Amino acid sequence: MTTPETTERTERTDPPTFAEIRESLADAGRRYREIAALMAENEARARKNEAKAERRMAALQRAMAETDRQMKDTDRQLKRTESIFTSPWEKLLESLVEGDLVPLLNGRGIAVESTQERRKGRRNGEHFEFDILAVNRRDVVVVEVKTTLRSEDVTRFLTKLSAFTDWAREYRGKRVLGAVAYLKSDSAVTTYAERRGLFVIRATGSSASIRNAEDFEPRSFA
Repeated sequence: MTTPETTERTERTDPPTFAEIRESLADAGRRYREIAALMAENEARARKNEAKAERRMAALQRAMAETDRQMKDTDRQLKRTESIFTSPWEKLLESLVEGDLVPLLNGRGIAVESTQERRKGRRNGEHFEFDILAVNRRDVVVVEVKTTLRSEDVTRFLTKLSAFTDWAREYRGKRVLGAVAYLKSDSAVTTYAERRGLFVIRATGSSASIRNAEDFEPRSFA
């Protein structure tokens, strides 16, 4: 049922009054201010988060720079103290490779053309390693390095020599000679090594010498 009031409301074509327009504008103004305030709040929050992120990044960069400085300082300290922590075995190995071995072997008629340190490999499921190789066109001298040389070391080395060309096949066809180098041992062990055909090299401080007799004839293991 349509009342006169409803009819008046639905069929009204009169323009809005000034008061109604003012109220609509006021309402729109309030909504605009609310939206503007919300946008300003979001922008402030974004700026705050951005500043916080920049501070964190700056702190991270400072920490990384400090870590890098500490690592470089530690590396310098390690290099300065490297000789303190180098084992006697490593010092002996370095001495032989860099200075003593070649002239010693040259003096025994073996003209060394090149040396190789720590020849490692794996063949047929077996791992092998030889401390030093001294090579020329005819010979390869395999050197076992020990700080303290014992009889069992000599025995194991002799076994390794017997399989040398099976492991390091590039040296097949050469005469394979053996040598033991050491810092400490006793005369029974060095005599045993010499009798089995090995060069016996003793290191004394900063130099080394071959202990075999002048007429010693090395054994060929290949």
